[in-house]
Amino acid sequence: MGLIYGYDIYLRPRNVAKALANLAELAPQTRDVSPLELTLPGGDRLVLPFTSHFKSEPVDCSTSSTLELDTSIMFDVDDALREYAETDGPEPEADGRIQIGYVYATIRFESFLHPGYASLECWAATSGMSRLFARSTNIRKVFTGLTAASGGVCCLFDTGDGGPEQVCWLNGETTQEMVSGPRFPDRRALVATWPDPEK
Repeated sequence: MGLIYGYDIYLRPRNVAKALANLAELAPQTRDVSPLELTLPGGDRLVLPFTSHFKSEPVDCSTSSTLELDTSIMFDVDDALREYAETDGPEPEADGRIQIGYVYATIRFESFLHPGYASLECWAATSGMSRLFARSTNIRKVFTGLTAASGGVCCLFDTGDGGPEQVCWLNGETTQEMVSGPRFPDRRALVATWPDPEK
C-alpha cells in the first residue's frame, strides 16, 4: 500500500467554503481541467480548478457527509522540494514554485475528532510524496497557512498508520507537539483545547 502522509485541518463547518476557495488559489494557473461546480451543505456554491473522483461533473454535497477532491497545489521551492524535483518531479516554475503531483483532499463535514467541526484532510498520492510531506518545511507552511487563512483551529501532520500525530497549528499558533505526548496524552485532550464551534 505504501506511505500515506497528510495534513488534517479542523475548522468550523461555516468556514469550509472559505477553505476550499483558499485551496483553489494554490492551484497552478496552467492546469487544464474543466471547472468543478460544487454545492456545499447549507447551499454555498463554488467553482474549483479540481476534479472529484477524476471527473468534472457538478457535485452536490447538500446531503453528503464527505467530499473527495483530486487537487494539484503549488509550493515554494525549498531544499527538500528541489531534491524531489531532481529525481521524481517536474522542474520548478519561473516564479520559484513547484507542482509535485496529486494531493488528494477529503472534506468531512462532521470530523472524526469532533462532530461540531469539519475537517479538510490533504494527503500525498505516493510514498515519495509522503516522505516529501514529512521533510519539506514549505509544504508544512502551506498547510498551516491554509489553516490560518481559513479560520481553522488545528492542523495535524498525520502518518495515516494510527500512530502519534504532530500538532502543527493550534488556536492561532504554530507548534510541534505530539498527540500521545506530555501536553496531549490523547486526541481527547487535544480537542478539549478547541473553542466551541458555535462561537
